[in-house]
Amino acid sequence: MERLSEKSNHRAALKAAFPATVPVLTGYGCLGLAYGLLMAANGYGPLWSTLMSAIGFGGSMQYVAITLLVTAFDPLQAFLLAIMVNARHIFYGLSMLDKYKGLGKVRTFLIYVLSDETFSLVSTLEPPEGVTRRDFYFWISLLDYSYWVIATALGGLLGRFLTFDTTGLDFALTALFVVLFLEQWKKKENRPAGVVGIACAAVSLAVFGAEKLVIPAMVLILAVLLGGRKRLCT
Repeated sequence: MERLSEKSNHRAALKAAFPATVPVLTGYGCLGLAYGLLMAANGYGPLWSTLMSAIGFGGSMQYVAITLLVTAFDPLQAFLLAIMVNARHIFYGLSMLDKYKGLGKVRTFLIYVLSDETFSLVSTLEPPEGVTRRDFYFWISLLDYSYWVIATALGGLLGRFLTFDTTGLDFALTALFVVLFLEQWKKKENRPAGVVGIACAAVSLAVFGAEKLVIPAMVLILAVLLGGRKRLCT
């Protein structure tokens, strides 16, 4: 009986998590296919693209890594580039410590597969009644992770037979973030933080330019939110 109840809880959590991940499925489907195709175009078969996604799971850094793989290897440059591209993970990873507290062994997996899109979902969604936080967050994370790995594998396989211009496919991820932002904007309590994010990004864009705005914007957002947390929370 206990095993049946546990299986029923897992199914309920999966049923609740899947609809929330459909936008991620759409974005990861396009971007993952494009990544697999680009890997194939540079001489790396589906096994390599799948392993890169399953083990590295770096999203945008995986696209950058294609260039690193086909040029003269510079470990220092690769290290610094990886930090610059993925530095944002530090900021939203810290904000998830309390959210993931007390989730047991699954916590390690949740941390490993935490991505921008998974963070957007987990940070804003609460499990429905009758579904535990652990199971709900686990299925959201696993589904998003699986979408990316499977899409890159398919892209690698299709890359052997199809060749076409993939320019513009990466806009699918931008569109996904716009949708997630609008969903959060619907809640009045989230709007001040949204305004802070937009303002800080605009300042960073004006000062540092489009290519270098991400890290300064994240630092500025963190500073403003920490400094004004009392006002934002009231």
